[in-house]
Amino acid sequence: MARFKLTIEYEGTRYSGWQFQKNSKTIQGKLLEAVKEIFKNQKIELYGSGRTDAGVHALRQTAHLDVTTMLAPEIIRMKMNDLLPADINILEVEKASPKFHARHDAKQRSYLYQISRRRTAFGKPFVWWIKDELHLNRMKNAAALFIGMHDFQSFADKDDEEKSTKVLINNITVEEHGALILIRIVGSHFLWKMVRRIVGVLAEAGRGKLAEADIHRFLEEYSSEPAKLTAPPSGLFLEKIYYTESAAENTTEPFLNISAVTFHRK
Repeated sequence: MARFKLTIEYEGTRYSGWQFQKNSKTIQGKLLEAVKEIFKNQKIELYGSGRTDAGVHALRQTAHLDVTTMLAPEIIRMKMNDLLPADINILEVEKASPKFHARHDAKQRSYLYQISRRRTAFGKPFVWWIKDELHLNRMKNAAALFIGMHDFQSFADKDDEEKSTKVLINNITVEEHGALILIRIVGSHFLWKMVRRIVGVLAEAGRGKLAEADIHRFLEEYSSEPAKLTAPPSGLFLEKIYYTESAAENTTEPFLNISAVTFHRK
């Protein structure tokens, strides 16, 4: 049996997240359908680097595929893309070590969130439009408070698969690109709904409705308030999975330029 590393992009609007669910449409489910069609009557295993929530997108999700085949990686990629819907695309298939694990070997993950300052006819599935004025410096100051090792119990829904709510955040950047505010979060891993709640809190800080003392309190003791501020999934993209100890590049580019729809540049 051979192991392959898959790099995948997808628009999550129509899906109930990454993870396979028996009675729901998911990204992993669609990938498995394609793989089973190509490798009929074979034992197949497909593992992702982590789950994305319903409606969340991915620019470079990583998965590994175990299958017995003589097909070249590029042929596997083309055959899978022929069978996948238009909103899921395999960017790359590579041969991998049998010991490589898409989830367990990941050192860092980065997410990108897009807030739009204006109403958009084209970008609604990819942004969170906020009508209120947002003060960028307040958001940047609030973002700095999350960097480091913290207990994010206030920022996560209960998940039986997670043994701890402590997460190392390596970096958060908040930048302005035209009508977009881009929030890029790099961390060791992320809890269920954690990124969207951080974004919701940053937006509330940008509105001037949360002080830095409030954020300190959320990180020091449990509070249900961040859950009420959860940002919508539309603006969230899993950006990249990192498999080396080197830090993720500190650059933030929009996936969607509201003035002219463009594709993300690698």
